[in-house]
Amino acid sequence: MAPPPGLRAFWVISGICLALLMILPLVPLAVWSVADGWRFPAILPQVWSADAWRYTLSPASGVLASLWSTTLIALSATALSALIGIPAGRALGLHRFRGKAAVELVILAPLVVPAIAVALGLHAVFLRLGLTGTTIGVVLVHLIPALPYMTLVMAAVFANHDTAYEDQARSLGAGRLAIFRLVTLPAVLPGILAGAAFTFLVSWSQYALTLLIGSGKVVTLPLLLFSFASSGRNDIAGAIGVIYVLPGIILLALTLGRINGRNVALPRGGLT
Repeated sequence: MAPPPGLRAFWVISGICLALLMILPLVPLAVWSVADGWRFPAILPQVWSADAWRYTLSPASGVLASLWSTTLIALSATALSALIGIPAGRALGLHRFRGKAAVELVILAPLVVPAIAVALGLHAVFLRLGLTGTTIGVVLVHLIPALPYMTLVMAAVFANHDTAYEDQARSLGAGRLAIFRLVTLPAVLPGILAGAAFTFLVSWSQYALTLLIGSGKVVTLPLLLFSFASSGRNDIAGAIGVIYVLPGIILLALTLGRINGRNVALPRGGLT
């Protein structure tokens, strides 16, 4: 049943307002990136220049190298989160077992306890293992705030998943790999994409954890952005900021385009 026209118009207007609220804070970043002088009370910069972009895109700035490092770390954290979070989410979503509430509490703990507090405890362990100042160490510490998102999303997806479809495939002679590839994966793929998007963006935006475990040797875009912003180079910080937010916007748009209008998991209720 289609919603009333008035309600549909309300949804459209609400969506436009929400989009504007998300885009408006990015406008000053874009303006600063092409401004050579912008002082109060001028509404627009007094001098326009592309020097900030020329420097930002040059090898001397280190932005492109940091962009590669940030992408590699976020993708690695997302992949590890998927490897751990998908089976963990399946167990939480489909099964009841003793201690389940405690397991859920442990998973939620990084979302309640500041991740930096946990990282401070891990820092001494990472020092002994030789992981501080390494990309691997940064990827592992990013799992602290990122993994709960993948696990909780997948737990919600599998809670609505009907395993009868898998049982039918098994009765027809399909192996575990074939069942996962042909039955389970297509059913939960929208949930995996949503969880991966959250995980990627959480890892992408980490500053304190990267600084603590990376020891200044692993330079990502958040570290570089904060460095230029704190030094008063608003033009370069604006250019880096635009580069910093674009992948997130593109990723969200692609992810929403894939999961929009699709059922997440095969619904319960048996086969028809």
